[in-house]
Amino acid sequence: MDPSAAYRLIRGMKTLEIRVHRQCESALAVARFLERHPKVERVHYPGLPSHPDHALARRQMHGGFGGMLSFDVKGGIAAARHFCDRVRIFLLAVSLGGVESLVALPAYTSHYRMSPAELRAAGVAPGCVRVSVGIEGPADLIEDLRQALA
Repeated sequence: MDPSAAYRLIRGMKTLEIRVHRQCESALAVARFLERHPKVERVHYPGLPSHPDHALARRQMHGGFGGMLSFDVKGGIAAARHFCDRVRIFLLAVSLGGVESLVALPAYTSHYRMSPAELRAAGVAPGCVRVSVGIEGPADLIEDLRQALA
């Protein structure tokens, strides 16, 4: 590794714990908001008691449930596309995320080669949106989600 890359790696490692803690807290707040929203059919996040593997996640995931979640927008792929077109803070990007919050549509990205039957078998609804929560303030993220779902 070149010296510049090594320096950036060491510098980033110093704040990794703080960033991951913030992402986990914000992701849980976002998941709780989405679970109560009338335009959301289902939220997939192990930090929610409604998740089928919540008890297992509580035993295994000490310190947080991660910064990624997904949710199914009522209205299918058209509603999910409309949502993604309306977000302002979240970026529409194919990535697992970083310090900025991202949204992606698995039907067009990670699962694009799957047929509708294969998507159903994999548990990916047509209106599924994948969210990678960054380190922005949770209240700002929730407000962005609220306005995009309106």
